[in-house]
Amino acid sequence: MEMLRRSSVFAAEVFERSPTDKELVSQAKALCRDYIQSRLGRAGIGWSKPDQLASWWGTQSDVSAVLLWLGDELEYLRPSVYRNVARQLNITVASESVVTDAFLAVAADIFSTGCQNSTCVCPGVTWGKVVSLYAVAGSLAVDCVRHGHPAMVHTIVDCMGEFVRKSLSTWLKRRGGWVDLTKCVVSTEVGLRSHWLVLSLCTFGHYVKAGVLYLLRDK
Repeated sequence: MEMLRRSSVFAAEVFERSPTDKELVSQAKALCRDYIQSRLGRAGIGWSKPDQLASWWGTQSDVSAVLLWLGDELEYLRPSVYRNVARQLNITVASESVVTDAFLAVAADIFSTGCQNSTCVCPGVTWGKVVSLYAVAGSLAVDCVRHGHPAMVHTIVDCMGEFVRKSLSTWLKRRGGWVDLTKCVVSTEVGLRSHWLVLSLCTFGHYVKAGVLYLLRDK
């Protein structure tokens, strides 16, 4: 019990102070594993997720829950975009290099447009685009496992970490880290003091009127 308490305290401290690049990348990969696990489960496909980053209990589950909920809403809005990604990209998922190149190319394309302000550190980065990238990762992972290449899941997770390290870590630091994602959902109904209650009411394919999404707004 004492070990669990210390782990929770450590997790809170990690999110309260300015995160390091290494922590942001590790957290990005952990969130990716959670997202993929959710999408594989929804598709009726089993996959054993490595038990890592136990010290990130508590806060990580909060951030992951918001990411999954926002992903649900985004995928509902644009179902054709986030299904059969491998077929849309016209790639074979048997090759690690092909999957890597395809994922990183899509990631670069997602973040290639946006703010034209020369003073902006990371032009074109919004939480909506971050969620979109995770939705692509989830769909691509489903395609890989369905076609008999479950090892590619780890490739996708590693690619997510690499992209975050190279392209998103500065932006994430400026926002205080991944915990800032939880601010994307606010309660709009009396009595709903926390978006976690809103999350508990959410089912895939349906909007939750009590929540307001800021997916498409630059923040």
